Amino acid sequence: MRLWPDTLVGRAIIVVLFGVVVSNLVALGMFESERFGEVTGDRIRLVAERVSAAVDTLEDTARQERPWVIRTLRSPGLRLARSRKPWVEDEKSDWRVRALRRALVEEITIEDDRRLRLRVVGEDEARRWLEERRNQTEPRGRMLHRDHFPPAYLPVELLAGSVELRDGTWLSFAAFLPPLQPVWASRFALIALLTTAAAVAASVWAVRRATKPLSTLATAAERLGMDVDAPPMVVQGPREVRTAALAFNNMQGRLQCFVKDRTQMLAAISHDLRTPLTRMRLRAELVENAEDRDKMVADITDMEAMIAAALSFIRDEVTQEARKPVDLAALLESICDDAREAGADVSYEGPDHIPFLGRVLALKRAFTNLIDNAVTYGGRARLMTTVNADTVTVSIDDDGPGVPEPDRERVFEPFTRLDESRNRETGGMGLGLAVVRSVIRSHGGDVTLANRPDGGLRVTVSLPTGR
Repeated sequence: MRLWPDTLVGRAIIVVLFGVVVSNLVALGMFESERFGEVTGDRIRLVAERVSAAVDTLEDTARQERPWVIRTLRSPGLRLARSRKPWVEDEKSDWRVRALRRALVEEITIEDDRRLRLRVVGEDEARRWLEERRNQTEPRGRMLHRDHFPPAYLPVELLAGSVELRDGTWLSFAAFLPPLQPVWASRFALIALLTTAAAVAASVWAVRRATKPLSTLATAAERLGMDVDAPPMVVQGPREVRTAALAFNNMQGRLQCFVKDRTQMLAAISHDLRTPLTRMRLRAELVENAEDRDKMVADITDMEAMIAAALSFIRDEVTQEARKPVDLAALLESICDDAREAGADVSYEGPDHIPFLGRVLALKRAFTNLIDNAVTYGGRARLMTTVNADTVTVSIDDDGPGVPEPDRERVFEPFTRLDESRNRETGGMGLGLAVVRSVIRSHGGDVTLANRPDGGLRVTVSLPTGR
């Protein structure tokens, strides 16, 4: 599974989400620590003040009046009782115990540490522990009724202790430590969650808006690769985006001028060559030696054919046919039908309908060239078409000698012919495959050659759907 996203938007979201979550977790931790410390610390100081006040009062009160005094000193959350034995026998160290000891020592003069015993009773044993201590108190000085104990569904801890009085009895107490609401259920946690969601939403919007020009630039570059006369990019957005769009449009304009100038130059040269060739043909007719005359005329005829092919190729490059919806399967079947009517061995296998957006005449010329080559140099042509989610693949097999691997790229160059598999007397100036590649690539696809294991050549044309 890929954990790191491949897109810029996904990576930005992960980074922002990680930063916001970590910062909020740290803030929640600090908030919880501060809240717990303040609430518990305030409670400890309050207990120390009330216990010290009770000790001072009881020390100055006659023995028979102490039960009444204890009843007047008790308060919600603090249980006081005078017992013969201390409630706390074994003291367990805890930071709250140490804080309460310091506070009580400051309030009460205690010569012997054994006169003060403290511990924290956990929530698992708090209720049972307090019920057991009720039975150790003097009947008239018992604590409040158990109904004043917090409800059973609330977790409660007790801060308990015993202070020895001068007469040898003990003032025992148990203070409820306030149960704190879990941090994830607090208002601060809700605020942290909302800020995280807001930060992620804002980052998604900002990154998508910032990266949209990159997608537009990529689309424009892909469109330029298929059509040099594609419309320029719209110049809008931030300054950096406008600068990139202007640079791209300037580059596209220079490419268009370069292609146009070269094409016009080649067309002019090919056209101007016809006049001297005509004069050469007239002069060749005056040659008395028949053999020499025939050779000269044949060479001039070849030159005229090459010039005608070059002009045709240039006209096709200059003329930009409009794209329109076409049924590619019907187009291929019609080409195969025309070839069969001319006596060629051609077959088609594939879907009955393939919706496609392209230049009909250009596609027809490209596939006609491929089928003619297969029939001429391979004896037959077998078309097989497959369609998947985003690609149409057309394979054309023949039974010819194939093409050597070193020459499979060179045969796409204009005016290139292979002597081993292409006899000049069969016709053609070596522009067929150049035209095919130009047409297919202008539709965003590509064409490749490969020799079949059982003999023959396979031409594979790949075209993107929806183009």
